Amino acid sequence: MPADNTLSIIRAGVEDTERVAPLFDAYRQFYKQPSDPTAAASFLSERLRRSESVIFLAMLGARPVGFTQLYPCFSSTAMKRMWILNDLFVAPEARRNGVAEALMERARQWAVESNAENMWLETAVDNRTAQSLYEKLGWEKDDHYLRYNLWLK
Repeated sequence: MPADNTLSIIRAGVEDTERVAPLFDAYRQFYKQPSDPTAAASFLSERLRRSESVIFLAMLGARPVGFTQLYPCFSSTAMKRMWILNDLFVAPEARRNGVAEALMERARQWAVESNAENMWLETAVDNRTAQSLYEKLGWEKDDHYLRYNLWLK
């Protein structure tokens, strides 16, 4: 019997933590953080339990292959909600199959459903592959504002 390779995007709940956590751990490793599956699961579970983030999980049949995590924030000038598309990750074996695009489209739909003003994201200056996808999907590079960080540790 052939494997089900149907792509679906679901909104993850606390009960999905164990399916998202390995992808989240791999995402962190991509950004040069040490693997810590236990802490990854704990972090995600807490975000979901507290309704501090929205996570969409890409499933290829029954197999989790990618996720995106959105954090809410607000615009004082527009007096509306905004969403930070903070995390986007697709397992290497599932890349170049439209998974990232499907996750980003579901995130866009969520922003519309929640009456948000906009969405924003950041990416590494040298992450040309991601930049190409974002621009293909209509995201605009911000050339008007500078970003500053104040690191507390």
